[in-house]
Amino acid sequence: MQVAGDDPVVLANAAVALGYFGEDIGAMTALVDRALALNPSYARGWHASGLLRLFAGQADLAIEHVQNSLRLSPRARVGWGLNVIGAAHFLSRRFDEAVPKFLLSIQEDPNFPYPYQYLAACYAHMGRLDDAREIVVRLRTITSVIIPDASYLRGRKTITESEFSTSSV
Repeated sequence: MQVAGDDPVVLANAAVALGYFGEDIGAMTALVDRALALNPSYARGWHASGLLRLFAGQADLAIEHVQNSLRLSPRARVGWGLNVIGAAHFLSRRFDEAVPKFLLSIQEDPNFPYPYQYLAACYAHMGRLDDAREIVVRLRTITSVIIPDASYLRGRKTITESEFSTSSV
């Protein structure tokens, strides 16, 4: 990153990679904010910001940022935006809003397992157990991993709004 300087691509990608592996999420969102300040039309940067906001527990902001990404790049996919939006709705317990996003995400990329996993969980939360079982059957055709290992998340904590606003790069 020292060599990249003010390259928004490097800043956004580094922020997502480091955020995924548990680095300070407030610092990583500040890093992607810097990338977006350098290039506000950078669709992948908005997607990265949405993903990081999801990691930080800011579901509505995640949705807003991914929607910006989809508006800036409506034809060329820069990530799994529909899945991120669905996950944000899921984590906010808005299952009725999450389901159509996951169904569209599956249509967009039928071999990507995450929307199947979330969709099965949505259906289970909604009491639609037969639908959940059907999705798990479909999921098993693309992967043997039905519930991914999330042990790397054990050390994470969701930051509060006040902690987030005081974080810096």
